Amino acid sequence: MNGGQRPFRNLVCSRSMASKTPVGFVGLGNMGNPMAKNLMKHGYPLIIYDVFPDACKEFQDAGEQVVSSPEDVAEKADRIITVLPTSINAIEAYSGANGILKKVKKGSLLIDSSTIDPAVSKELAKEAEKMGAVFMDAPVSGGVGAARSGNLTFMVGGVEDEFAAAQQLLGCMGSNVVYCGAVGTGQAAKICNNMLLAISMIGTAEAMNLGIRLGLDPKLLTKILNMSSGRCWSSDAYNPVPGVMDGVPSANNYQGGFGTTLMAKDLGLAQDSATSTKSPILLGSQAHQIYRMMCAKGYSQKDFSSVFQFLREEETF
Repeated sequence: MNGGQRPFRNLVCSRSMASKTPVGFVGLGNMGNPMAKNLMKHGYPLIIYDVFPDACKEFQDAGEQVVSSPEDVAEKADRIITVLPTSINAIEAYSGANGILKKVKKGSLLIDSSTIDPAVSKELAKEAEKMGAVFMDAPVSGGVGAARSGNLTFMVGGVEDEFAAAQQLLGCMGSNVVYCGAVGTGQAAKICNNMLLAISMIGTAEAMNLGIRLGLDPKLLTKILNMSSGRCWSSDAYNPVPGVMDGVPSANNYQGGFGTTLMAKDLGLAQDSATSTKSPILLGSQAHQIYRMMCAKGYSQKDFSSVFQFLREEETF
């Protein structure tokens, strides 16, 4: 979204709180939690569900309504946002025994901000359409920091006529809300972005490790990279080397952020999509293997930037 569109977002988000009807929210993990809080800040009452009841406690304490299933959310809200880890979780939340589509109201707007297989998004959209509801895929980019600050980027796929309605909600959680095309194209954009992110993070980690072993100070090397042609988001905003930057997972033993397991999952989606479209992704495939190895060697719960630590410890490559 360009700067000229920003006033629309501000106008929408500053409307009278009294005029705002409840929004359903399913999935309160690392991303969903701060996203839901930003909707609250903009005056939206929430109908909350998470498979882990403890994740709902702070919302319940703040006066938000907590229910016992996605089905119950659909019964009480006609605009629902889901933020879930995998395709399987999304299918269960929408089509499961207690899923959203069991009780969804006609005319409901269903926005899925999970990162899942584009084919699953398309199938869920067909099922929603049969129930008279509208499903849009709207995966996010920007990480936990952007989720907290309300500066996420949303990549939206679905019926274009419904985009404005989705933008009204998403604009309160993100600074960029981009319409990508038909259902599934939001997921396609996200998969491409995360494949590139994984490749650039591995490249940054390799360059930093090599430079350190050649005797360069990591802060100096980072400064040089970020004023040179090697600069990228992984080097200047999310540096993987402990002690180089504050406020990033590498400064906190790689806790928080975007987990290695999730990156491996997203790279698997990229691999599947590359196979189905006969697209060569030589570096993407290698990145997938590296993150799978990391999951098998104890890094699954660490942030994906821990690939730096993995490379430091693995000297057999």
